[in-house]
Amino acid sequence: MTEGLRIVIVEDDALIAMDLADLLIGMGHDVRAIAGTEAEAVAAAIRCKPNLMIVDGNLAEGSGVSAMHRILARAFVAHLYVTGDTAQIQRAVPDAVVVTKPFSMLGLSNGIAAALRAPTERPSPQGK
Repeated sequence: MTEGLRIVIVEDDALIAMDLADLLIGMGHDVRAIAGTEAEAVAAAIRCKPNLMIVDGNLAEGSGVSAMHRILARAFVAHLYVTGDTAQIQRAVPDAVVVTKPFSMLGLSNGIAAALRAPTERPSPQGK
């Protein structure tokens, strides 16, 4: 697994975001930002230029899927979704890398590895 990634977390539950950040830092990664809304996610991606984004599908303000569509329209960023509703993500983004909440360290590690292996060009999202 690649160490030392620059990561942006997109998660609107502060406790989950902090726990995820602690886990990622413990794995040797650099958590550059935690965004809680779609708008914050887009701004953080532009500002931080991450190697990887870990994104919750449902946000209190906006959508993680919509945020990634907006970010990917600018430039590719490896990403994975961490969500309790995997079916919703798979319907919206059929080729998405998804880790189900609650997740284990192994599940997260495998998800990160899969996101880093994913193609850098993806088909245009439906309806966007």
